[in-house]
Amino acid sequence: MKHGQKMNLPYMPAAVIFDMDGLIFDTEALYQQAFQAASYAGGHNLPTALIQSTIGVPWVQSRLLVLEQMGADFPVDQYGRDVTEHFTLLSTTQLRLKPGVIELLDILDHLKLPRCIATSSSHSTVRSHLTAHGLVGRFDAVIAHGDYVSSKPAADPFVVAAERLCLEPALCLALEDSFNGVRSASAAGMMTYMVPDLLTPTPEIHSLCTGVVTDLHAVSMLIMMASGALNVS
Repeated sequence: MKHGQKMNLPYMPAAVIFDMDGLIFDTEALYQQAFQAASYAGGHNLPTALIQSTIGVPWVQSRLLVLEQMGADFPVDQYGRDVTEHFTLLSTTQLRLKPGVIELLDILDHLKLPRCIATSSSHSTVRSHLTAHGLVGRFDAVIAHGDYVSSKPAADPFVVAAERLCLEPALCLALEDSFNGVRSASAAGMMTYMVPDLLTPTPEIHSLCTGVVTDLHAVSMLIMMASGALNVS
């Protein structure tokens, strides 16, 4: 068993809070491609490390990261529009679900467990992605940009998600793929599991996680075991 993995949930959650990008949808790789394409098309040559530092980071914060490294005279707002345009084009043909999403949602339906999305993306982006894969109505609530004061890594998105479901954060299972998402969910006091996408958890991230699992199929197994619906000797 790898460091950070747990074979059992500490307790049965009352709800599951999902991140979206990189967890439900395989979009983080598309965002990275969009950042790179916009950089190349504009002749900007953004360092790969800078582009990677935007994973799981809202544009407001990514914008500051770009200005900090590229200089105050960098045309960051035009660059941001170019990134969005490239991402939109990519997502129309390459928006895919991460493995195990449908199976996990079906299990939550069976167990009658509420679930919510807590994301840094906009409500319009969430609606577009959910619609593309027929997932509208599969979540009890969506907490998106504009619904909280401070973005991840602040606890706000997950605290608001728990409030929307009328639950204490400690009763919820949070699923995240990014470092800032893990920091946010952990700060909110949730049982936090990381499902890595493009980032391998560091010692700091391991320390904030209740567990680290390979995919959402593993999460389904953990929930079934905790519910007593699956007995593993």
